[in-house]
Amino acid sequence: MIIYLGADHRGFALKEELKAFLFDRGYDVVDMGNEVEEEGDDYPDFAAAVADAVSNNPVEDRGIVICGSGVGVDIVANKFIDIRSALISNSDQAKAARNDDDANVLALAADFLDADTAKAIVDAFIETAPRRMKKRRILHNPPRKRGFLSY
Repeated sequence: MIIYLGADHRGFALKEELKAFLFDRGYDVVDMGNEVEEEGDDYPDFAAAVADAVSNNPVEDRGIVICGSGVGVDIVANKFIDIRSALISNSDQAKAARNDDDANVLALAADFLDADTAKAIVDAFIETAPRRMKKRRILHNPPRKRGFLSY
């Protein structure tokens, strides 16, 4: 498993802290940017880079995308085929996102999370495996059309 990280200027400090946290735990981590804290950078660039990388191996690899609210990076990541991004605010929600919905990208809100909470969320997200479930068929192979999905 490779864990891809990406953040804009509002998420940069948290990304750097999580990168060190994951390296210390022995994970293979790839930083997709930004490489420096740069006011005015654009979160879609970094969320797209992470989602594109994870979409190449969506069953094994994971992504973590960070911006101020977490919403923008979550929206961008979910535009990519085979990406199931979830905006998460606590470790129980992270477990549910992996266990119930097989999320493969974690979106975090740097403006609303402290580093310790973010680390607990990342731990839960990385360590939780998805259950075998009937709905995985739709999650992994959704119809490619506009409109409501019927199960």
